[in-house]
Amino acid sequence: MQIIPAIDLLGGRVVRLTQGREESAVVYSDRPEETAAALESAGADWIHVVDLDGAFGRPGVNAAAVERIASSVRASVELGGGIRDRDRIRFWLERGVGRVVLGSAAVRDPDLVTQAVAAHGPDAVVAGIDVRNGRVSVAGWTEDGGRDALDFARNMESAGVKLAVVTEISADGMLAGTDARSAARIAEGTGLSVIVSGGVGRMEDIEAVDRLRIPGIRGVIVGKAYYEGRIDLAEAIRRFGPPQPGRAS
Repeated sequence: MQIIPAIDLLGGRVVRLTQGREESAVVYSDRPEETAAALESAGADWIHVVDLDGAFGRPGVNAAAVERIASSVRASVELGGGIRDRDRIRFWLERGVGRVVLGSAAVRDPDLVTQAVAAHGPDAVVAGIDVRNGRVSVAGWTEDGGRDALDFARNMESAGVKLAVVTEISADGMLAGTDARSAARIAEGTGLSVIVSGGVGRMEDIEAVDRLRIPGIRGVIVGKAYYEGRIDLAEAIRRFGPPQPGRAS
């Protein structure tokens, strides 16, 4: 199982929110590229970056920060938040981002996903499925997207997507354990590979996801627990991540 650390950007700084509420932001660093380097040093192969300003309708605020992250590490970067048209998809993929996460845009314009997969390949496009009470949320989690999460996931699979990041909004930033029901439902109800996001507060929470033994669940995103010192990222990667060359499993 892949352990993917997260960097959330607000005003160019590394922050974490609670349940997606902007007013809950806690700042951890004003040098996101240094944070990315630390995550890579701990063994991260992928870093999950969220442009919160973009998600809240303020595009461009974190562009320089994202570019610094992508250029400062060898680890691959996946980027979500405010990517809502073909130009922005191409812009970021040309600037070193390994894959883009489409959330609100995918709900509102499914054809965009089909076009992006056709243009850039299925490995470059991820469905970001943010779930509250079984339904998809959009616009930085502020609006109901009007779709059942599983039905939407099936649409994304039909559009050619292979990977989905599934966030249970009620658990995000709470450090009280993952609520993997939506992720499990999507992993078992589609052929998508699923990354679980939201709620990891300690090593046992990652272990709980691992114990589900659902083949479609391929990883877990770790955010606030790392920044609060509750999880040793290097240890989590060693225990739960795939074996690496030269590293004991």
